[in-house]
Formats: sequence, structure tokens, C-alpha cells
Amino acid sequence: MIRGLRLPAGAVPQWLLALGAGAIAVPAFAPFNVWPLALISLFVLFLLWRESATSARAFAIGFAWGLGLFLTGVSWIFLSLHEYGHMPVVLAAFATFLFAMYLALYPALAGLLQHWLARRFAISPAWHMTALIPACFVLLEYARGWVVTGFPWLTFGYSQAPDGWLIGVAPIVGVHGISLLLAVSAGVALLFVSREKNRARFGLAVAIALLWLGAVFLNTIEWSEPAGKPVRAALLQGNVSQHVKWREDERARIFADYASLISEANAQLVVLPESALPDLLERIPADYIDAVKRDGVARDFDAIIGVPLSSRVDSNAPFTYSNSAISLGASRTQRYDKQHLVAFGEFIPPLFSWVFQWLKIPMGDFTSGGDQQKPMAVAGQNVAVNICYEDAFGREIVRQLPEATLLVNISDMSWFGQSLAPHQHAQFSQMRAIETGRWMLRATNTGATMAIDERGHIVKALPYFARGVLEVEALPRKGTTPYVWVKDWAALGAIVGLVLAAMFFGGRRQKT
Repeated sequence: MIRGLRLPAGAVPQWLLALGAGAIAVPAFAPFNVWPLALISLFVLFLLWRESATSARAFAIGFAWGLGLFLTGVSWIFLSLHEYGHMPVVLAAFATFLFAMYLALYPALAGLLQHWLARRFAISPAWHMTALIPACFVLLEYARGWVVTGFPWLTFGYSQAPDGWLIGVAPIVGVHGISLLLAVSAGVALLFVSREKNRARFGLAVAIALLWLGAVFLNTIEWSEPAGKPVRAALLQGNVSQHVKWREDERARIFADYASLISEANAQLVVLPESALPDLLERIPADYIDAVKRDGVARDFDAIIGVPLSSRVDSNAPFTYSNSAISLGASRTQRYDKQHLVAFGEFIPPLFSWVFQWLKIPMGDFTSGGDQQKPMAVAGQNVAVNICYEDAFGREIVRQLPEATLLVNISDMSWFGQSLAPHQHAQFSQMRAIETGRWMLRATNTGATMAIDERGHIVKALPYFARGVLEVEALPRKGTTPYVWVKDWAALGAIVGLVLAAMFFGGRRQKT
């Protein structure tokens, strides 16, 4: 038990307090952006972990906290499964709950790991609260964004984008480095109010305060510089409902509508959303594609268009399919195939083929395009294209840098309706813009179509669920942030360093 700070016995069950602490973290993220709630949530979680007498209790506390976070923050999964995937309501609710339980395993395992290490190495309370608990939490948070292709939604570092006080360190250590600073700050706050007899607590509090002030200073640094004149860009939002998008009787109307939007655009670079043309490219009338090319040549623009593609290595091989983007217009035709596919949305993991019995998702079996793809040379720029939630993975976005002068994300957010998902997804793009020092242009089907500058600020955006063309002067940039070079290794190195320091400086190894 922590001296001077303990929960009243029997006042509120600890699992219920953990559940609530997880839920209150959700408004720390977009669209609410009340980022101090992230610190409060972590503070309560760490307090409960510190008071846990057994590994089983620490695991349960982490699990309850995770359920509160994910049942609240990613409840839109139900909407995707039932409303648009046509899964029966009871099964969709059960699947959403199971998914939240899976995600909750990560903070549960973090609780188990920190408790076991603390006991195994007899780690002192100060090192436990300020180093071991934060490091274990962020380590398992990182693992959640990697295992089974990863689901990094609600990674705590995102709560700082674009105007949190710690956002200045993003171009150096990325989103996971911010998560670690938030977690260490919560741990130091816990130590400070606990009244443990530790002379270092005042020094640690001052050090954390200086880190926060340093982050504010770092936010004034220009990590990249303009690379020529602004580019006239037009971002198209067709506002096509997922209910009709893949219907054959609607296809011609959708094609005609996007052709009309392209003709309205007065730009050098025109960007259409993910799968804007809802059919395989090979099945789209050739005169439609030729018309876009001719228009691009005549008016000197390039269009980046989201469209699924099929291919095969020879006539005897089976077809493979890719979620792709192609460029048409004044420059040569190029393509980008999505590399980071979404489990259950774009491919079915082994042993889960039975899911297709319940989910009716068109084009749901794609092949990855690989990680060696280069930026598109269009509109006089090198444009790094990413599709859908590929922008959730900073370590992958930087693969096309420093060559890329602009980032482009094309997405179809109609799967999520009027939920938190489009806002949370846009926050990914804001973080990627800050990490790389590049503008991010987002073209989506139903919302979060926007231009984001190199500091993560939304320069201009279209209303949600409205058809339109967003025209903006996008500023290409060059240069390299530290994060482009080190990726997530700095954050991972700091995590390992904190664990080792806690084990070998904060305690003594128990005899076995």
C-alpha cells in the first residue's frame, strides 16, 4: 500500500474504478481533445496496479481498465459489423465485445508483467512507479499495434495531436515516445503525492516539468522547409453511402458523379478516395479511363484515384486482388498497392474463413503490395500515398521519406457512420504530418476530407456527409526529422532502458 495515498476500503470496487478510468480516457482523443484526461486515466490505473497485492489482481485491474477504454472508444466496430457488414445484431454485439476483450488483454498483460518484475527483483516503490509501470504499459501498447497486423487505435500519444504540450517531441521520438512521456509523468505524479520517503521525488518532479517545457520549446523548431511553390490540390468527397456503393445499378451514377467532380476541380493534383471507383479497374469502361487521362493532359493535372485491381503472374495462376491507387493525367500512369491490410476487413487470418459466412464485405480478400514501393511522381512532386488506416503506422509511412514532399491518405470512412472513428482516424494523419514534417492531404468518401499542415493543424476541411471538392494550396516540404531516421527505435530503447534501470538500480534480485 502507498503511504499517504490509499483508496477507501469498500468505497468503490477496484475493478469498477479501473473500468471508469479507462472510459474517461476516450475524450482525451479526437474529436474532444481534452488531453489531460489521458494523464488522469493513467494515474488511476497506475495507482490501482501499485496497490495490487497479487499478479492476478494486477491482471484483472488492467483488463477492466482496457474494457472501459475500448468498449467506449471503439464501439463503432458494432456499427461496421451490423449496419454495413450485415452481421446479425446479437452476433455483432458479441463480436464487438470479444474484440474489446482481446484489446484489453494488452493492458492486462502489462499489469501482470510489471507486478511480476517488481516482486521478482524487489524493485523499490520509486522505481516501480516512475519507471517499471510506465515502461510495461507502453511496451504492451506498442505490441497491440504490431501483433496480428496491429490495432494501434487509442495509443495514448495520439491524445497530444496537434496541440498537446508534449507534441513537440513527436518529430524526434514519434507517438510511442509521447506515450512513454505521458506514462512516466503519471508515474512521477503518483510518487509525488504518495509521500513515500524518497528524496528523489522532488528532483523527478522538476525533471518532468523541464521535459514538458522542453517539449514546448521543441515545438517551435522547423524540422522541414518548403520545397518549391504551393501545389493547387483538389480533394474529392463523393459522399456515397456504403449501402449503395457496391450495387451494380448504382455504379454508372457513381462513375459519372466522380467524373463531374474531377471536371469541377481547378488543380494540379486531384485526389479521389479509397475505392472511389467501386469496381475492378479491368472492368471499368476504357473510354472512362481515357477521358480522365485526356482531361488531365489538356488541363495539366494528375489525378490519384482509389480503385481495386486484379492481376496474376501468368494465365494459369489464380487472380490476386489489391486495394490500390492509380494516377491518371499529365504524368505517366503509376500505382500504389496497399501494403498494410486490415484483418477481417481486407483479408481473413488463417482458421477464420468461417467469418465470411456472416460478414458481407465486398472485395475482402486482398494481397499486400509490399514495403518497397516508391512515391508517385505527379504534379511535379513526389507524393507518398497511403490507404485507409495505413496512416496509423508511423514506422511504415516514413519508408517513402525523405523523397516524398507530400503525403496523401485516401480512405473510405462510410463504414463507420456518425461515430468517433473518422475523427480518431484523422488524428493519425495529424500525428504522421508532425512526425515527418510534411503536409498530409486526406480524401475520404464521407468525411474527414481535409488538408493538414506540417504541424498537424487542419488548414481546410469539408463538412462530414456532404458531396464536394476541397481546393487548397498545399505546400510541399523537404528535409528529414529525427523520427524519419530512428523510427520507433528511440521509444523502444527508452522502454528497455527503463525496465533494466528499474531491475538493476531500483532493486535487488531475490534469491530463488
